[in-house]
Amino acid sequence: MDAHLAAPQRDPLRKPPLNSEDERNRLLEERVRPAFAAYREVLRDLPGRSDDEPGLCFLPDGERTYASLVRMHTTTERTPEELHRTGLELLAELDEEYAEIGSRVFGLRDVAEIRHRMRTDPALYWSSGQELLDAAKTAVTRAEEVAPQWFGRTPAQRCRVSPFPEDQAPDAVGGAYLPGPIDGSRPGTYFANTYAAEQRPRFLAEPLAFHEAVPGHHFQISLAQQLTDVPTIRKVAGFNAYIEGWGLYAERLADEIGLYSDDLSRLGLLAMDSARAARLVVDTGLHAFGWTRQQVVDFLRTRTPTAEVEVQSETDRYIEAPGQALSYMAGRLEFQRLRAQAGVDLRAFHDGVLATGPLPLSALAAEVASWSRRG
Repeated sequence: MDAHLAAPQRDPLRKPPLNSEDERNRLLEERVRPAFAAYREVLRDLPGRSDDEPGLCFLPDGERTYASLVRMHTTTERTPEELHRTGLELLAELDEEYAEIGSRVFGLRDVAEIRHRMRTDPALYWSSGQELLDAAKTAVTRAEEVAPQWFGRTPAQRCRVSPFPEDQAPDAVGGAYLPGPIDGSRPGTYFANTYAAEQRPRFLAEPLAFHEAVPGHHFQISLAQQLTDVPTIRKVAGFNAYIEGWGLYAERLADEIGLYSDDLSRLGLLAMDSARAARLVVDTGLHAFGWTRQQVVDFLRTRTPTAEVEVQSETDRYIEAPGQALSYMAGRLEFQRLRAQAGVDLRAFHDGVLATGPLPLSALAAEVASWSRRG
């Protein structure tokens, strides 16, 4: 709210067309922005959870509330205890991969040193926005070329790759996918953030492209939109564990089928993996086990290569939205579990799980069990 009120020239509400630009600006200055300012004053005076007791477990009925949120966001019956333990196990496995790949890239096997190098080495960051954008386009094109080997069904339209609009880029994430309209009148677009490119690591470009575009969100969302034998809700339902779980699955699938161009990009895959595995630990740590805010910050600093500014913002995110961050890795783990149990080849598995549209993972498991039994 403070950032919004401090930058009136970047107010997104100035964009929608009204009768005239003068009328739009008058309404914003006389009515809309004062309303936002009044709302900000209300927020300032509300009581909040302290940094020492930020979790739901410190609130009345908090443990039951958090357990319900875990079920809602993961769409599974995994408990906070199980998810916490799973996150720690995944991080231990990832440390072994960091050591193996880091020894080839940096000549280092100490995982802490590898992660420090990833955070601080200027040579690992882009020199220009155009260089970053070119790398994103190359990764998407490479994935599109081999996709028919691993998918029987592919989207009717290719994925566009564009930089974020200038007015959005300063506050945007590193990359994001915008689906095309459901009528197929234009394709989906992968927006790569070229703003302040010298502060963005090279090693994240490829895993981001595979997650957001191909074979990630562009494939999953576009193929769902093309379905003809399901109700519309099955094409657009917002089950995050399915949607983001597929995105994480796509990152790992890209490694299996040889899409990463070098070991540095594979370190980027590990960086994204460790951030999502750490979410299982710190989200449950906060809301089920009573962690302080500082415990989360320290854990993210030591167990992931996440930049400091993101460590702080991610910590606040987990405090503010209990359970939501669990959905990413919970989804990927379920896609991998279902694939191992399905007993079909990769093309058949991918076509099967993408033909359902987004579902709760429990419903997806029932679907996969049904068609895998039929062969």
